[in-house]
Amino acid sequence: MTVSSSRAADAILRGTPVVPGVGAGPALLVRGEVSPEAITRFGSGDFADDDAALAAYDVAAGRVADEFTRKAEQATGVAAEVLSASAGLARDKGLRSAVRKDIAGGTDLVAAVQAAIEKFVGVFTTMGGLMAERVTDLRDIERRLVADIVGEHAPGVPDPSEPSVLVAEDLAPSDTAGLDPELVVALVTERGGATSHTAIIARQLGIPCVVGVSGAADLVTGTFLVVDGETGEIELGADPDQAAGRVEASRQARAAQAAWAGPAATSDGMPVKLLANVADGPTAAQAGTEPVQGVGLFRTELCFLNRKDEPGAEEQADIYSDVLSPYADGRVVVVRTLDAGSDKPIAFATHDGEENPALGVRGLRLSFDNPGLMDRQLDGIKIAAERTGTETWVMAPMVATVAEASDFAEKVRARGLKPGVMVEIPSAALLAHRMLEVVDFLSIGTNDLTQYTMAADRMATDLAHLTDPWQPAVLQLIAITAEAGKQAGKPVGVCGEAAADPLLAVALIGMGVTSLSMAARAVRPVGAQISNVTSDTCEAAAEVALAASDPMAARAAVRELLSG
Repeated sequence: MTVSSSRAADAILRGTPVVPGVGAGPALLVRGEVSPEAITRFGSGDFADDDAALAAYDVAAGRVADEFTRKAEQATGVAAEVLSASAGLARDKGLRSAVRKDIAGGTDLVAAVQAAIEKFVGVFTTMGGLMAERVTDLRDIERRLVADIVGEHAPGVPDPSEPSVLVAEDLAPSDTAGLDPELVVALVTERGGATSHTAIIARQLGIPCVVGVSGAADLVTGTFLVVDGETGEIELGADPDQAAGRVEASRQARAAQAAWAGPAATSDGMPVKLLANVADGPTAAQAGTEPVQGVGLFRTELCFLNRKDEPGAEEQADIYSDVLSPYADGRVVVVRTLDAGSDKPIAFATHDGEENPALGVRGLRLSFDNPGLMDRQLDGIKIAAERTGTETWVMAPMVATVAEASDFAEKVRARGLKPGVMVEIPSAALLAHRMLEVVDFLSIGTNDLTQYTMAADRMATDLAHLTDPWQPAVLQLIAITAEAGKQAGKPVGVCGEAAADPLLAVALIGMGVTSLSMAARAVRPVGAQISNVTSDTCEAAAEVALAASDPMAARAAVRELLSG
């Protein structure tokens, strides 16, 4: 095996599996740093004055932002959203101001850029939650800015000359968004968790992926790897001929999944709603062509990330109508009111200067001192629903108490719409039976529920094992919520990334979850898996998952049950 001495004794590395499938090929390592030689040659840049140095920064920032925008226009879904956000970060006035201040203090341009990014990294890290996840994006912007300034090609993923396994300490969205699944057969990263941007985009592209792999960055380019996106195992130095058989079996299984056309039901006929997560009109239209029974999560805040002023109800209605229209054929659309704050600041809504925004005024809480914000959005949703004739349900994020749920439900029903709430905070799960006394449905957001339950930052690599939706405590809260739904005779869905895991989907259905909402690309694999099991098998899967002592044991128990 061609591996570094520190890993030579290990035939298998392990991490968190996030996209199922088996991929095999030589390791292709991403070394994304700008060469020190280029930085040394550039030196201080010999600028005439501070204004000239800042002008050079402006040119570089413009080019980097334009490249992000170009990639965003070529991407879809989450990849497009994240790349657009990176373009905004590259143009950020606060970042420019920090660079200008350091230049004025006598710092060279390259060092000023590095120092300014470091300040932003510190701020984002302190904020925690999903904002900490943007640190990867900031580091990517830093490398691209410095490369442009010193005259090097932008760092990033090298072009594979053969089908390869991409290995990196971490991957920025700009690295993953444009990958060719024919040449990049699997992804392995040392950092990140099940809900990181790398995991989400890999799932969208359908590339087998394992994250949080200790020692991945120590691998040597060319080492033959077999990556199992179901078990989370990376086998080093395997026999290529034997690996080819595993890859082919995985390919055939995925081809069968891709042929699944719905509607979703267990093999003994128990129906399950499979829904799509969407961000805007184009993603809603695209998702509508997949075998989905509607939209389980319309993230309205993503329509307004670049808006300085709040649009009125009529303008909002125009935006929402584009999302609702493709589903006017009798399918339902679940609209989430603004989940602004924390990682998704919106100029006209969120509060500045919060010490811990992940636990601060976000989601529904924004309406506490600004009720008009919620009223105008609900008016816009009402107009769009009436205009399109689409069955429209509305749910609020970050609901912590029954009183909050009741007040929200009253406003929604006053507009002739069906009210529900997100279960993201453990208190909402523990009080699910009482929540369902005042609302008509619940939707479990497993990303935040996992983070808040385990008190673990999603981007804390050392804690990646805690931010796994298979964690026993998280599964228990899901089971409590689903059982409340069964007793009340009301629907309980899952709309976090956990819904896109075919193995976990079986257990969730067994707990009593009635719908699963996910990226459209994940619908067919999940639907195919469900069609191969009975409702009794789903219940058995729920039992063994809930009885397991840790996430890997839970996965193994369900996998063994389904293969038996």
